[in-house]
Amino acid sequence: MHFEAPHLLFALIVLVPLALLMFAPKKRTRQAFDPEVLSLLLRKSRTMPQWVRSALMLSAAALFIVALARPVIDRGEIKVNTSTIDIIAGFDISRSMFASDIYPNRLELAKRKFDAFLNDVKETRVGVIGFSSRAFMISPLTEDFTTLRYLVGNMNTDMVSLRGTDIMQALEQTDALLKESDKKALLLFTDGGDKKDFSEEIAYAKAHNIVVFVYNIGTEKGGVIETGHGAMTDDKGDIVVVRRNDAIKKLALESGGAFMVYSLKHNDIQALADAIKARFTQKRESTDVIRDKEELFVWPLGAGTVLLILALYSLPRRRREHA
Repeated sequence: MHFEAPHLLFALIVLVPLALLMFAPKKRTRQAFDPEVLSLLLRKSRTMPQWVRSALMLSAAALFIVALARPVIDRGEIKVNTSTIDIIAGFDISRSMFASDIYPNRLELAKRKFDAFLNDVKETRVGVIGFSSRAFMISPLTEDFTTLRYLVGNMNTDMVSLRGTDIMQALEQTDALLKESDKKALLLFTDGGDKKDFSEEIAYAKAHNIVVFVYNIGTEKGGVIETGHGAMTDDKGDIVVVRRNDAIKKLALESGGAFMVYSLKHNDIQALADAIKARFTQKRESTDVIRDKEELFVWPLGAGTVLLILALYSLPRRRREHA
């Protein structure tokens, strides 16, 4: 057994002069204390002698100090094997993700689905990126899902003015963030962009062991992009209608991942979470070393509390003075 905070045991020294004063002969005690204070200290009790009560209070104080010093039994080191899956969640933040065919827009639905996705993954580290014609990191890999929810929920897209959806940018950023992983998982929240041929992206994903999972958001009918001055128009003045692009499905399937079209069901994203866990049967394993310690502070703390209660319960009560 040893103490986690042994320096606190020096406080026991303070109890020595206090004990000497409490058990000193009455003459010395009268010299050390004011008469009124002394009368309170020496007030006789019908239930317990004064010296017993003093001993109880000193013992309780000593036990409290021992408890603060945190006595523990150290049983040595334990090696714990842990395994996790590393996932990058990529959010398409191009202008088409602000289309109003899904209320309030496609990006807001993506945020809600990501929040639900975090409920379905455990033993997982998740990183977040945003991409349009360029990609940037929003959060590195982390198991702090509370922070991830905050960052994604408050993702600032006010300054986004980039047109187009470049999936290659998301793949390259994923490869950079997961460069130490043999297999890399990328979950895309996107409307698919404008491309019909993803052969270049498929080749890159295979070459860099990136497995792509796509949650495709949008309708086949499409929607308009609201601006501060009405619906967005093209160079000819025609209203721009953006539709969901299902051609990205080929990228997901040929990279070994899965593809899902959005729905308004709350738990639909669970199917993608299950697909990721099933696909990544060989997880990143690590060994953590922890110390097996049994905390013993509760025993002196409990014993000190009992002694203090006994000492306080035995305090003499003032007799009522009769007029």
